[in-house]
Amino acid sequence: MSKTAASLAPAADPSRWKALVFIALAQLMVVLDATIVNIALPSAQTDLGISDGNRQWVITAYALAFGGLLLFGGRIADKWGRKNAFVVGLIGFALASALGGAANGEAMMLGARALQGAFGALLAPAALSLLAVMFTDAKERAKAFGIYGAIAGGGGAVGLILGGFLTEYLNWRWTFFVNIPFAIVAAAGAWMVIREPADSRNRAPLDIPGVVLSTTGLVALVYGFTRAESAGWSDALTVVMFVASALLLFAFVLVEAKVKSPLLPLRVLLERNRGGVYLSLGLAVISMFGLFLFLTYYLQVVKGFSPVKTGFAFLPMIAGMITGSTQIGARLMTRVPPRLLMGPGFLVAGLGMLLLTQLEVGSSYPALILPAQLLLGLGMGTAFMPAMSLATHGVNPADAGVASAMVNTSQQVGGAIGTALLNTIAASATTAYLTDHAAEAAAGGPAGQLIQAQAMVEGYSSAIWWAVGILVASSVIALTLINTGRPGVGGPVASGSGEDAELKVPVIAH
Repeated sequence: MSKTAASLAPAADPSRWKALVFIALAQLMVVLDATIVNIALPSAQTDLGISDGNRQWVITAYALAFGGLLLFGGRIADKWGRKNAFVVGLIGFALASALGGAANGEAMMLGARALQGAFGALLAPAALSLLAVMFTDAKERAKAFGIYGAIAGGGGAVGLILGGFLTEYLNWRWTFFVNIPFAIVAAAGAWMVIREPADSRNRAPLDIPGVVLSTTGLVALVYGFTRAESAGWSDALTVVMFVASALLLFAFVLVEAKVKSPLLPLRVLLERNRGGVYLSLGLAVISMFGLFLFLTYYLQVVKGFSPVKTGFAFLPMIAGMITGSTQIGARLMTRVPPRLLMGPGFLVAGLGMLLLTQLEVGSSYPALILPAQLLLGLGMGTAFMPAMSLATHGVNPADAGVASAMVNTSQQVGGAIGTALLNTIAASATTAYLTDHAAEAAAGGPAGQLIQAQAMVEGYSSAIWWAVGILVASSVIALTLINTGRPGVGGPVASGSGEDAELKVPVIAH
C-alpha cells in the first residue's frame, strides 16, 4: 500500500476485537432464530391452536418483515449511527422474543414474529457494516470476516441442535426465551466497547418513496415465493404477487436513479464485485436452505432420528464451515484474489451436494451424509468469508449500512426462493414416483410404507440435483464478475463515482 493510501487510512479502533465478540454474538442470535423456530413449530402449533393453514405464517411473518425492511434498516443505520441501530435492534429483538415465548394464541405469536423480523432488519445490516468501518487493515479484516462468515454460514445448523434440545427437554417457548440473554449481553457489551468512526454517518434526508417501493416490492417478492410453496406457482395470488413485485422494484430503480439522496444508490449495486457477491451468494443460499429442509425431514421421517440427534447430525457441516472460513478463507484472503476462494468454494460445496443426490432409504450416515456435509461446509465456509468482506467492497462508509443490507437481502430472498422452488420440485418428483408405484403404495403395511419413504427420498434427490446446478452457477458468476485483486495489492479498482470512488483506498486498504 502506498504512503498516500496509508495516510488516508483511519486509525484502527483499539476496541475492535472486543466489539467483534458482541457483533458475532448478535449475528449468531439472528441466524439461530432462522432455524430454531422450525424445530419448535409442531409443538407451538398444538399448544396455541394454530391451524395447518396458518402455521406457515409463523415463519412467513418473520421472513416478510425481515426481508421487506432490510434496505430501510440499513439506511437507518447509516443515518442514525450503526452503534445506535445495533443496540436498539438487539433490545427490540429481545422484547419481541419475550412476547413470542409468552404467546397465548395465534395473533400474539404472529405479531411477535413480525416484530422479530422488523428489529432483525435493523440489527443485521448494522452488525455487518460496523465490521466494515472498524476493520480497515487487510489481514485483520480477513480474520474478522472469517469469524463472521463462519457464524453466518453455520449458525443455522447450530439452531437445529439448540432447537432440538430446548424442544425435547424443556418446551418450545424456550426457543424464544433463549434469545433474551444473547441480546442483553450483546447490547451491553456493544454499548461499552463500540466506537463508531465519527465521520461515517449519512446525514442525507431519508428517501421516503424509495422506502415505500423497496419495502412493498420485497414483501411482495418474498410472499410470492412462500405462497408458491403452499398454493402452487399458477395460483392467482402468487402470480399477482410476482407481477406486483416486478413493477414495484422496477419503479424503485427508476426513483433511485433520479432522487438526490437515494435509499439504495445504484452505484452500490452496479459495481461488478459487489454485484457478483450479491448474485452468487443469493443463489448459493437457495441450495443451502433447501438442503437444511430436506436433510431434516430425511433424518427425522425416513431414518427416525430424534430432534436432538438430527441437530447433532449437522455437526460435520458446522465443523466444515468453521474450518473453511477461519482456516482456509481467512488465511488465503490476503494472498489470493477473492474470486479464487469463492469460485472453487462453491464448486467444493457443489461436490458435497452431488454426493447427496445418491441418497436412498437405507443410505449410511457415516459413508454418505457425513462426507457430503464436510465438503458442503468447507466449500461454503471458504466462499462465505470473502463474500461477506466484499459486500462493502469500495463503498463509501456512509453507504456501508445499505451495502450490508443488500447481502442480507440477497440471502433472505435466496432463502425464500430456495424453500419454495426446491420444495416444489421435490413434491412433484414424489408425486410422480407414487403415481408410478400406485399399486404397491395402496397395498399398505410395511411394503406400502417403504414405497412412501422411497417416494420422499426420490423427491429429495431430484431437488438436490437442481441445488448442484445452482452452486455451479454461483461459482461461474463469482469467477466471472468478481475481478478485484487480493487486499493490500490492488487489482482492478472498484468502479463508481463521486464519494464512492474517492473513499476506496482507506476503506478497503488496497
